[in-house]
Amino acid sequence: MKNIIKGSSEGKGYRIAIISSRFNEEITGGLIEGAVKSFTGNGVNKDDITLYYVPGAFEIPSVLERICKKNDVLKFDGILTIGCVIKGETAHFEYISSSVSQSINTISSKYGIPTGFCVLTTYNDEQAEARSRLDVCNAETNKGYEAAEAVIEMINLLKQI
Repeated sequence: MKNIIKGSSEGKGYRIAIISSRFNEEITGGLIEGAVKSFTGNGVNKDDITLYYVPGAFEIPSVLERICKKNDVLKFDGILTIGCVIKGETAHFEYISSSVSQSINTISSKYGIPTGFCVLTTYNDEQAEARSRLDVCNAETNKGYEAAEAVIEMINLLKQI
C-alpha cells in the first residue's frame, strides 16, 4: 500500500467564504460563531473570512456558484455553506433540503473548491439548537465548528493531490 495522504488542520494564510442563510438566524448565528472559532483556532485570520448572507437555504447555491465562477478574482481557498431547515407541517422541508443538498454537492464537485456543508435539516427546534451550541463549542456540539474543520482539512488534502 502506498502512503496515505491526509489533510491537516493548519489554516494559516487561507481565505474563507461563508455563505449563511438568515432564516432561522438564532441557529445559523450559532453555527457561524462556531465556524469562525474553528477557523481562527486553526490559524485563519478573522480578516480573511468573508461572510455572505442570503435570505434562506434555497438561495445558498446561487451565491456558491457565483463565488466559484469568480474565484479566479476572489481567491478563496475554501467555502462553508450554513443554513437551517426545520421540518414543518408540509412537504416544503423535503423539497428544500433535497434541492439545496444536491445543488451544493454539484457545484462543489464542478468547481473543485473545498466546500463545507453545514445546512442543518432537523425535525424540530430542539435538534437544531443541540447542533449549534455555543456554551460548549466544539466539533461535537456545534456543526459549524465541525464543518469548518472539514473545510480546512479538505483544502490541505486537495493541495497535496
